Amino acid sequence: MNENIDASVLTPHTPLSSRNPVVMVHGIWDTGKIFLPMSLYLSRLGWTVYDLDLTPNNGDGRLEYLAEQVAEFIDRTFAPDAPIDLVGFSMGGLVSRYYVQRLGGIDHVQRLITLSSPHNGTWVAYGSFRSGCLQMRPNSAFLQDLNQDVAMLDRLNFTSIWTPFDAMIVPANSSQLPVGREMRVWVPAHHYMISDAQSLKAVTTALTEPLRS
Repeated sequence: MNENIDASVLTPHTPLSSRNPVVMVHGIWDTGKIFLPMSLYLSRLGWTVYDLDLTPNNGDGRLEYLAEQVAEFIDRTFAPDAPIDLVGFSMGGLVSRYYVQRLGGIDHVQRLITLSSPHNGTWVAYGSFRSGCLQMRPNSAFLQDLNQDVAMLDRLNFTSIWTPFDAMIVPANSSQLPVGREMRVWVPAHHYMISDAQSLKAVTTALTEPLRS
């Protein structure tokens, strides 16, 4: 069942004693460097953080193809039985979900966190006919496919973090899903979601949440 929580009142639920490696997946027009503020923040708290550059990063590539890049990166970086946590920003949240739901990541990822991801599409995607953008339109075949068995995300710790002030995810509550945990943060703009103190606190809370038994 979805749990709607105001992230401003959250603190980590468990001591920072056991930390999985964290893989960060960026959004459209970005590279892994966009996560630098969050990576530094988490590294200071003791996490080992990884990122990768998806290509193409401009929406020309289908999201399935980008998810395959995530799978390849994880396969060559970690042992097959090594648990990891996955953080996806914007389009990267959908790419991460495809990896988890369709490419076997469900057996590798223990925590999946999405930041301002258009789980139900964004009207902004109507501004482009690039293949990846078409997939991020509301009711696209890609989103219908992922959402028809979204309940499988209950097998891991899933958290969606979003802001009502998002002008890239329209409507902003497209980031809501009927599973896992939902955290609203009062961050003023889309790209601040990877650097604002509220987002950093919410991600830390999600990464320290006890695993589902």
